[in-house]
Amino acid sequence: MKITEPTPGAPCWVELGTSDVASAAVYYRQVFGWHAATASGAEAEGYTLFSAGDARVAAATPLYAPGQQTAWTVTFATRDAEALAAAATDAGGKVLVPPRDVPDLGRFAVLADPAGAAFALWQAGPFAGAELLNEPGSLGWVELATGDAESAVSFYTRVFGWTVRSHGAYAQWGIGGADFGGMSTVEARDREDVRPHWLPYFAVESVDGTAARAAESGGALLMAPTDVPDGPRIAMVRDPQGAVFGIHQAGTEG
Repeated sequence: MKITEPTPGAPCWVELGTSDVASAAVYYRQVFGWHAATASGAEAEGYTLFSAGDARVAAATPLYAPGQQTAWTVTFATRDAEALAAAATDAGGKVLVPPRDVPDLGRFAVLADPAGAAFALWQAGPFAGAELLNEPGSLGWVELATGDAESAVSFYTRVFGWTVRSHGAYAQWGIGGADFGGMSTVEARDREDVRPHWLPYFAVESVDGTAARAAESGGALLMAPTDVPDGPRIAMVRDPQGAVFGIHQAGTEG
């Protein structure tokens, strides 16, 4: 079973904060074939939607805050952003951006877990979230990198009610009988500047072909295409502005 539409508690959207939205739009078109459209109006502040065909799948924004890193942010659906933000605070997390309205679309907030991994919430209005999930060119998996797995399990199961299933040494997050993500550890061998974070993986028809396009278009392969034991074929990429994302073979979620 896989999640194919925005579902409370599950990933529903992914957003790139980048130093160069226009260049990012070109790059991701070359890699995934996405089309970019920048929202109109001063209040939009350069917000740019990425679409796979006619389906909206992701977005990019300029860097708004001093010191903000170029990175992808994973967003989870919720029926009540205020209640979930309060639950996260009670569980030891932090509210980075309090719940606020996006006119005519919905309501969002940005939180961090006790280890500092940031993520966003989306309370749907007319816009529910990604219009395509777990299909080529769309978000297919999310992964938490953390130095404290025990604390992460305690936090996310309490706040979201997620299930946790072990797959060898790898833990997987799930909801409603569907696994949508996993958890790995930030170890001493990793770069010192790598902090706890959420990483999106996009489903693709060919990991090898997409990884080659990602590198040829100016990105860097952090992990060459690899077959995970008893799992999918994956690769990890850093885009030209520094944002990291993963890719995996479509149809191998969970």
